[in-house]
Amino acid sequence: MKKTFRAITFFAIAAFAVGCKPSDDNSTSQQLDKVKTESKADAKAMKDYAYAQRAEFVTMMQGQLDALNKDIDTLSAKIDSSSDAVKADAKPKLQAMRDKAAALNKQLDDVKGASESTWDSIKASSEKAYSGLKDDFQQARQWASDKIAP
Repeated sequence: MKKTFRAITFFAIAAFAVGCKPSDDNSTSQQLDKVKTESKADAKAMKDYAYAQRAEFVTMMQGQLDALNKDIDTLSAKIDSSSDAVKADAKPKLQAMRDKAAALNKQLDDVKGASESTWDSIKASSEKAYSGLKDDFQQARQWASDKIAP
Protein backbone atom coordinates (compact mmCIF):
# COMPACT_ATOMS: atom_id res chain seq x y z
CA MET A 1 0.00 0.00 0.00
CA LYS A 2 2.84 2.38 0.85
CA LYS A 3 4.57 1.65 -2.45
CA THR A 4 1.36 2.27 -4.34
CA PHE A 5 0.82 5.58 -2.54
CA ARG A 6 4.40 6.63 -3.26
CA ALA A 7 4.10 5.69 -6.93
CA ILE A 8 0.80 7.54 -7.32
CA THR A 9 2.22 10.59 -5.55
CA PHE A 10 5.33 10.54 -7.71
CA PHE A 11 3.41 10.26 -10.97
CA ALA A 12 0.87 12.89 -9.99
CA ILE A 13 3.57 15.37 -9.05
CA ALA A 14 5.58 14.51 -12.15
CA ALA A 15 2.55 14.96 -14.40
CA PHE A 16 1.73 18.25 -12.72
CA ALA A 17 5.31 19.46 -13.00
CA VAL A 18 5.64 18.48 -16.64
CA GLY A 19 2.22 19.81 -17.63
CA CYS A 20 2.42 23.16 -15.87
CA LYS A 21 4.47 25.00 -18.40
CA PRO A 22 6.00 24.01 -21.66
CA SER A 23 9.68 24.65 -21.43
CA ASP A 24 13.01 23.30 -22.51
CA ASP A 25 14.27 19.84 -21.53
CA ASN A 26 16.70 21.14 -18.88
CA SER A 27 13.89 22.76 -16.93
CA THR A 28 11.78 19.61 -17.13
CA SER A 29 14.62 17.38 -16.01
CA GLN A 30 15.35 19.74 -13.12
CA GLN A 31 11.71 19.60 -12.09
CA LEU A 32 11.71 15.81 -12.27
CA ASP A 33 14.85 15.69 -10.14
CA LYS A 34 13.15 17.96 -7.61
CA VAL A 35 10.05 15.73 -7.61
CA LYS A 36 12.21 12.63 -7.10
CA THR A 37 13.98 14.27 -4.18
CA GLU A 38 10.71 15.37 -2.61
CA SER A 39 9.21 11.89 -3.12
CA LYS A 40 12.19 10.29 -1.43
CA ALA A 41 11.83 12.69 1.49
CA ASP A 42 8.09 11.92 1.74
CA ALA A 43 8.77 8.19 1.65
CA LYS A 44 11.37 8.58 4.39
CA ALA A 45 8.90 10.58 6.50
CA MET A 46 6.24 7.89 6.05
CA LYS A 47 8.71 5.18 7.10
CA ASP A 48 9.76 7.23 10.13
CA TYR A 49 6.13 7.60 11.13
CA ALA A 50 5.59 3.85 11.00
CA TYR A 51 8.82 3.26 12.91
CA ALA A 52 7.79 5.88 15.46
CA GLN A 53 4.61 3.90 16.13
CA ARG A 54 6.46 0.80 17.37
CA ALA A 55 5.56 1.45 21.04
CA GLU A 56 1.88 1.56 20.12
CA PHE A 57 2.31 -1.59 18.04
CA VAL A 58 3.92 -3.41 20.98
CA THR A 59 1.12 -2.29 23.32
CA MET A 60 -1.55 -3.46 20.87
CA MET A 61 0.17 -6.81 20.23
CA GLN A 62 0.81 -7.35 23.95
CA GLY A 63 -2.88 -6.76 24.68
CA GLN A 64 -3.90 -9.24 22.00
CA LEU A 65 -1.38 -11.78 23.29
CA ASP A 66 -2.61 -11.35 26.87
CA ALA A 67 -6.21 -11.93 25.75
CA LEU A 68 -5.17 -15.02 23.81
CA ASN A 69 -3.25 -16.34 26.83
CA LYS A 70 -6.41 -15.95 28.93
CA ASP A 71 -8.35 -17.85 26.28
CA ILE A 72 -5.73 -20.61 26.33
CA ASP A 73 -6.00 -20.79 30.13
CA THR A 74 -9.80 -21.02 29.87
CA LEU A 75 -9.54 -23.78 27.28
CA SER A 76 -6.99 -25.56 29.44
CA ALA A 77 -9.33 -25.45 32.45
CA LYS A 78 -12.14 -26.83 30.32
CA ILE A 79 -9.91 -29.66 29.13
CA ASP A 80 -8.75 -30.39 32.69
CA SER A 81 -12.34 -31.12 33.63
CA SER A 82 -12.72 -33.68 30.83
CA SER A 83 -11.69 -37.31 30.43
CA ASP A 84 -8.12 -38.56 30.80
CA ALA A 85 -7.95 -39.45 27.10
CA VAL A 86 -8.87 -35.89 26.08
CA LYS A 87 -6.37 -34.48 28.58
CA ALA A 88 -3.61 -36.70 27.18
CA ASP A 89 -4.40 -35.65 23.60
CA ALA A 90 -4.70 -31.96 24.47
CA LYS A 91 -1.60 -31.60 26.64
CA PRO A 92 0.90 -31.39 23.73
CA LYS A 93 -1.38 -29.00 21.82
CA LEU A 94 -1.70 -26.68 24.80
CA GLN A 95 2.03 -26.81 25.47
CA ALA A 96 2.81 -25.99 21.84
CA MET A 97 0.51 -22.94 22.03
CA ARG A 98 2.12 -21.80 25.27
CA ASP A 99 5.57 -22.19 23.71
CA LYS A 100 4.49 -20.11 20.71
CA ALA A 101 3.03 -17.48 23.03
CA ALA A 102 6.32 -17.31 24.95
CA ALA A 103 8.25 -16.98 21.68
CA LEU A 104 5.92 -14.20 20.55
CA ASN A 105 6.39 -12.44 23.89
CA LYS A 106 10.16 -12.55 23.35
CA GLN A 107 9.67 -11.31 19.81
CA LEU A 108 7.72 -8.33 21.14
CA ASP A 109 10.73 -7.49 23.31
CA ASP A 110 12.78 -7.50 20.09
CA VAL A 111 10.28 -5.12 18.51
CA LYS A 112 10.87 -2.64 21.33
CA GLY A 113 14.56 -2.56 20.44
CA ALA A 114 14.11 -2.68 16.67
CA SER A 115 16.16 -0.31 14.60
CA GLU A 116 14.66 1.62 11.74
CA SER A 117 16.28 -0.73 9.23
CA THR A 118 14.90 -3.89 10.90
CA TRP A 119 11.49 -2.49 11.85
CA ASP A 120 9.50 -3.70 8.86
CA SER A 121 10.79 -7.28 9.02
CA ILE A 122 10.40 -7.59 12.79
CA LYS A 123 6.90 -6.12 12.68
CA ALA A 124 5.87 -8.47 9.88
CA SER A 125 7.28 -11.54 11.63
CA SER A 126 5.51 -10.58 14.87
CA GLU A 127 2.21 -10.18 13.06
CA LYS A 128 2.74 -13.53 11.32
CA ALA A 129 3.60 -15.26 14.61
CA TYR A 130 0.49 -13.85 16.29
CA SER A 131 -1.70 -14.89 13.38
CA GLY A 132 -0.27 -18.43 13.52
CA LEU A 133 -0.84 -18.65 17.26
CA LYS A 134 -4.40 -17.40 16.89
CA ASP A 135 -5.08 -19.98 14.16
CA ASP A 136 -3.64 -22.73 16.37
CA PHE A 137 -5.89 -21.63 19.20
CA GLN A 138 -8.97 -21.65 16.96
CA GLN A 139 -8.12 -25.18 15.82
CA ALA A 140 -7.52 -26.32 19.41
CA ARG A 141 -10.79 -24.79 20.54
CA GLN A 142 -12.65 -26.53 17.72
CA TRP A 143 -10.89 -29.81 18.54
CA ALA A 144 -11.85 -29.44 22.21
CA SER A 145 -15.44 -28.66 21.29
CA ASP A 146 -15.59 -31.82 19.21
CA LYS A 147 -14.05 -33.96 21.97
CA ILE A 148 -15.81 -32.51 24.99
CA ALA A 149 -19.55 -32.83 25.23
CA PRO A 150 -21.24 -29.50 26.03
